[in-house]
Amino acid sequence: MAKYLNAKRLKELILDDSELALLDVREEGVFAEGHILWAASVPLSRLELLIDILVPRLSTPIVIYDNNDGLSERAAAYLSNFSYLNIAILNGGIQEWEAAGNLIFEGINVPSKAFGEFIEKNYKTPKISARDLKKKIDSQEDIIILDSRPFSEFNNSNIPGGIDIPGAELVYRIYDVVPSSKTLIVVNCAGRTRSIIGAQSLINAGIANDVVALNNGVMGWELEGFPLEYDSKRRVIESSSVAISRALSASEVVARKFGIKTISQAELGVWENEKNERTLYLFDVRNPEEYEAGHLAGSVSAPGGQLVQAIDVYAATQNSRIVLIDDNGIRATLTASWLVQMGWKDVVVLRDGLVNVDLKMGPKTHKIAGINDANTSTISAKELKQAIKDENVTIIDLGNSLNYREGHIPNAWFAIRSRLKKSLQKIPIKDHLVLTSEDGIIAQLSINEIKEYGFNKISYLSGGTAAWIASGFALACGEENMADKMDDIWLRPHQRLTKNTEAAIDYLASKIVLLTKITQDGTSRFQLFKK
Repeated sequence: MAKYLNAKRLKELILDDSELALLDVREEGVFAEGHILWAASVPLSRLELLIDILVPRLSTPIVIYDNNDGLSERAAAYLSNFSYLNIAILNGGIQEWEAAGNLIFEGINVPSKAFGEFIEKNYKTPKISARDLKKKIDSQEDIIILDSRPFSEFNNSNIPGGIDIPGAELVYRIYDVVPSSKTLIVVNCAGRTRSIIGAQSLINAGIANDVVALNNGVMGWELEGFPLEYDSKRRVIESSSVAISRALSASEVVARKFGIKTISQAELGVWENEKNERTLYLFDVRNPEEYEAGHLAGSVSAPGGQLVQAIDVYAATQNSRIVLIDDNGIRATLTASWLVQMGWKDVVVLRDGLVNVDLKMGPKTHKIAGINDANTSTISAKELKQAIKDENVTIIDLGNSLNYREGHIPNAWFAIRSRLKKSLQKIPIKDHLVLTSEDGIIAQLSINEIKEYGFNKISYLSGGTAAWIASGFALACGEENMADKMDDIWLRPHQRLTKNTEAAIDYLASKIVLLTKITQDGTSRFQLFKK
C-alpha cells in the first residue's frame, strides 16, 4: 500500500543522491501547464505503456503526484498490481508543492531545455539571427546549414538549403560535409536547445570552422516571415573512413575534457547482475535505422541528440546508471559529455559495444504492464464496419487527441481514459460499445475498467484504428465528437489550429527565463567544465 509524504520530504528526496522516480500522472497537457522540475510525465491513461521503459526496476523509490484529484491513488494501485514495491504519494498533490513555496515549471522536457540555456550563457555559444542568416544566404556567402533534428522533423519543414544531421551525429559526419575550414557552420533546430547543444558540440570537439547556433531555430526563421522548405530529403547517414578517423580523434578530445568513462562487456555484465539493486538504462544512441539493423539485447533506441533534448522521456529514475552504446564510440562519447554536464554522474560508454556479441534485429518490444490480465473481447475492422451500417454501435477513441483530429473512425467519440467515467455521461451509448486507440492496446486495457461502470457488451477494435486504415476504410477528420477537452498532449506551436504565432513567441520567451527559475529552484545539478 502506498504511503504519503509532504512537500518538504519530497524536496529532501530530490536533493538526495539516491535513486528516485518522480512521476506526474496527470495528462501531458495538464503536466505542461505546471509541474515539478524533475518529474516525468507518465499519464495514468498510458501508464502500462510507459512504466517498464521509464522505471525498469521494481524496487525503485517512486513518488507520484496529481492535482489532488485521486489520480495518484489509482496509479499507485496499478503500480502495486504490477509488483512495484516502494510507492509514495505527494499528499495534497502539486498544490501542496506550490503552497510550500516551491516553484513549478511550464512546458515539457524542461530540464533539458533549461540545460541548453545554461550552456549558451556559460559557454557563450555563438549565435546568428534569422535576419543575418538570410542576408548571408542571399549574398551567397560560404555557409552551410545543418539541421540537428531527427529526419522526421526536418522532412516536415526546414530552412531552405539545410541538411539534416541529428545532434549526436554532427561530429561524426561533419568532416565529409564541410571539407573547407573557411565555411561558416550554422546549426539549427525547431527552437533553441538542439541548436545550442549542436553548435557547442562542434566547438567542444575542436572543429576549425566558425560555428554558430541559429537563434530561435525554425520558429525564429518563420516568425521573420521567411519561407520554409517542405518534404526535403537531404540527410547524411554515412561517413568515409577518413572522416571517421578524424571524428574519433575529436571525440577523444571531448572524452578527456569531460572525463567520460568507459566500461567493457565484462563490466557491463556485472552491472546487469546488479540491476535489481541499481537501475540500469542501456541506450543505443545511433540513428533508429542502425538500431533496427542490429542492436545489443536489452538496449533501447535513444538517438543521442534526442536523449539530451528529452532525457525525461527515456529515464525517469534520477541517479541511475546509464550505459551509452554505438558502433565506434563517437556518438556515445558526445552524448555522454552532455549528460555528465547535466548532472548524471553514472554515465559510461560501452567499449566495442556491438563487437563479438549476438545482436537483435528490428525494434525493441517493450513490456506492457497488465496486458496479460486485460480483456480479450475483440471486434474486427470488417465487423465494426457492418455494425456501423446497422447503427447499433458506439465507438470511443482513446488514442491521443492530435491523432483523433487528424483522422478517426467516422462518428467515433474522443475521450481520455483517465476521465472516461465522466465522459461516458456525454456519449449516447447504443447496444454495443467498441473502444479503439492507435494500435488497440490502450483500448484493450480499458475494457475491464468500463465494465465496472455497468456496461456489459464491450469490445475493442483488434489492431486499433491502424487496422481500420489498413482495411482501406475511410476516416473522418476534425474535432467532431469531443467528450473531453484536448489536454491529453501538449501541442507544439505549429500543431495549434489558432494563435500558433502567439504560441511560438510565448514558447521562445519561456525558454529565456528558464535559467533564472532553475537557479531559484535550487534542485539542478548542472556542471561547468573549464575550457
